[in-house]
Amino acid sequence: MKNWVGKRYWIVGASDGLGAAVAEKLSRAGVELVLSARSEDKLKELSERLPAPSDVVPLDVQDSEAVQAAYKDLGHLDGVVFLAGVYWPFGADEWDFDQAETMADVNFTGAMRVVGAVLPDFVARDRGHIVITGSLTGYRGLPGSVAYTASKSGVMAMAECLYCDLRKTGVKVQLVNPGFVKTRLTEKNDFPMPFIMEPEDAAQIVFEHMGNDKFSRAFPRPFSWLFRLSQFLPDWAYYRLFS
Repeated sequence: MKNWVGKRYWIVGASDGLGAAVAEKLSRAGVELVLSARSEDKLKELSERLPAPSDVVPLDVQDSEAVQAAYKDLGHLDGVVFLAGVYWPFGADEWDFDQAETMADVNFTGAMRVVGAVLPDFVARDRGHIVITGSLTGYRGLPGSVAYTASKSGVMAMAECLYCDLRKTGVKVQLVNPGFVKTRLTEKNDFPMPFIMEPEDAAQIVFEHMGNDKFSRAFPRPFSWLFRLSQFLPDWAYYRLFS
């Protein structure tokens, strides 16, 4: 397992839910954290209860200049974990332009901005750790999830490309693809959510994954098999079952 003591990580999307739970896991392991999200009050509350040192840096990942400026002020980082995300459930027949644009801009382009800020320095020194959060929904198109699924598919493809480019270097890239996690986002769903997890349980899986050398982890495992195996179904079978 990885020796975490003395490391410094930037957690983007740390204010609540899975992000806050991951921050707590890392802090208990001795990691010094930089906590970012839009809600400064929630970040301060989290920082006060963490056992290891932490800094609060409020940030809107939709603002390119703010992301670049924040990174320049952070100093040395050993890694970054991108957990920022927004979600509204709707399909193509209920299109909401503003919500769709926000999901794309936070979930996908926000990840691009944050990774783009840290990556040149990580590559130059041949050392660093990048963890990106996808979703089980990102493996293949699903009904009623057009904008969110598209944004997460983009994030997952980005992580795969980064891994292709950097896997033989000192820069470690990892992807985590959770299923349903009990947060303010999944509270918006009015349909059954199989295998829904508490944030603390999901964070433990993310933390354990960060400590190994594997690229991706999809969870919970029994539920993830459904999505991963669906990639091998022909179109006629897949859409008959899922749409």
